[in-house]
Amino acid sequence: MSRHILKKEPLQGGRKEKDMNSLVIILIAVVVLGAGYLGYGRWLANKWGVDPNAKTPAVANEDGKDYVPSSKLTVFAHQFSSIAGAGPVQGPIIAAMFGWVPVLLWLLVGGVFFGAVQDFGALYASVKNGGKSIGLVIEKYIGKAGRRFFSLFCWLFTLLVIAAFTSMVSSTFNGFTAGADGAMTKNFNGAAAATVSMLFIVVAMVFGVVMKTCKNMKEWLKAIVAIALIVAMFAVGMKLPWYLNGAQWNYVIMAYLFLASVLPMWLLMQPRDYMTTFMLVGMLIGAFVGVLVGHPDMNLNAFNGFTVVSSTGVKSYLFPTLFVTIACGAVSGFHSLVSSGTSSKTVKNEKDMLFVGYGAMILETLLGVISLIVVGAVAVGGKAPEGLTPFQIFSQGIAGFLEKFGLPNSVANVFMTMCVSALALTSLDSVARIGRMSFQELFMGDTTDTSKMPVWQKILTNKYFATVITLFFGYLLCKGGYSNVWPLFGSANQMLAALVLIGVAVFLKATNRKHAMLYPPMLIMLAVTFTAIVLNVIGNIQKFQAGTATFLVEGLQLIVAVFLIVLGIIVAITCIKKLVLMKKENAEKAEA
Repeated sequence: MSRHILKKEPLQGGRKEKDMNSLVIILIAVVVLGAGYLGYGRWLANKWGVDPNAKTPAVANEDGKDYVPSSKLTVFAHQFSSIAGAGPVQGPIIAAMFGWVPVLLWLLVGGVFFGAVQDFGALYASVKNGGKSIGLVIEKYIGKAGRRFFSLFCWLFTLLVIAAFTSMVSSTFNGFTAGADGAMTKNFNGAAAATVSMLFIVVAMVFGVVMKTCKNMKEWLKAIVAIALIVAMFAVGMKLPWYLNGAQWNYVIMAYLFLASVLPMWLLMQPRDYMTTFMLVGMLIGAFVGVLVGHPDMNLNAFNGFTVVSSTGVKSYLFPTLFVTIACGAVSGFHSLVSSGTSSKTVKNEKDMLFVGYGAMILETLLGVISLIVVGAVAVGGKAPEGLTPFQIFSQGIAGFLEKFGLPNSVANVFMTMCVSALALTSLDSVARIGRMSFQELFMGDTTDTSKMPVWQKILTNKYFATVITLFFGYLLCKGGYSNVWPLFGSANQMLAALVLIGVAVFLKATNRKHAMLYPPMLIMLAVTFTAIVLNVIGNIQKFQAGTATFLVEGLQLIVAVFLIVLGIIVAITCIKKLVLMKKENAEKAEA
């Protein structure tokens, strides 16, 4: 398919009379996103107040494990590689069923006014509160009950992320594919990409030790070393593909997530994210230049209506489906967990927060736009090609762009498969660590001193125990496959975004900072997510009534969905009450 990525296919039906050139779309996106960062992003930083002379939590609480002062580029690399998971690839390609115009509009509007604001706001609130997670920030300004409910919501959400992304990665790494006759054949692209990804883990730890030892290493030298290591690992992967099936890869991935959850940040996650970012940026540059050179037509219909019916007869509604299908790339609650869970503990100077929080989200939105262009280039009859996963469409599509620069087909496909799996893996290791921390926070009392805790609390707040419990339930959910988990993940993800926006608004209000700009995205996302998650519950109940449901798939999803609805309502009401109460108190003080 990749060899025909730029081939014009005849359209059959649809409402599109003339194809939009992808070059126009990418230029519009660059202008809008650039203006958003330079204009709205800087305006937010000015209104909230950034103090370059203040001691950040990374400096004040440096411990060599979680709190590690790092350069702006290093923190940005961690933030971007962690948030740019499968979402900005998966979401726009699936949502393309509604047409390219609504997808593009939501990506740009959502990225500038929703997602980047949430990411920057969560990072800002955490840095200003000693590097505390959003859950602990909520406790400070709202109360312990609010924090516990929020932490439980976050923990359940991380299980969905682990399930969805683990299933995606194991499917991508699967070294065998079944033919039409049922015979199994070797999948070289997946196996070679898997070898490279596993080498990344070992090499990242060595690179982490080097960076820890040579703290004064110049940024340009670190970059050269990282790129050289990537090239070397890629060469080894092409020569020594590692063939395992999907089920076996699930176990390998879980073992990696355990290490990523408990090892110090500087030893594994930071160096891995640093190297991964160069690979992802290379992919983005290759795709961007490929669009500029090839400028394929947008073969998707511009708009397919507010209701779309699939080939199997399933109806999808523009509201709320579009807004929960495209999460990462527009707005994603998961990003706030990265901003407040890990990045806030490594920011060395407050002036870096805009670049890290707002900037990383803007770049991810651009990745979402590129995904839309890729699926538009290969669309047939105004629709995305059938029989291919979003990952396959994206990987083979970008590989087609890279081939235009003389890159061999096999090399281009392995490189793209490696990049796509890296997108999911870098999110996975972050979310596993955040899930472990959320579980620990659930049972934290007034002290973190283990000598003053009862035995049961020592066990439940132990990082190894918390990690095992988190990964165990994540593994159970992943048995249903990413396609079954994704709708619930999307709804929960956006609900988390709404709750985080409320929490950040409370913090800004309590500290006498401008916060009204958070109300529109907050209210819109509440409406979107509660509608979507209720529809998910109804859909699972109907499957049980029809006798087509199983407990490990629809059953577990139904239980998690009900919990998320209840917890979401409790946290939202608690936070909004506090927000209203503070307004009344301020009004009474003004009258007095």
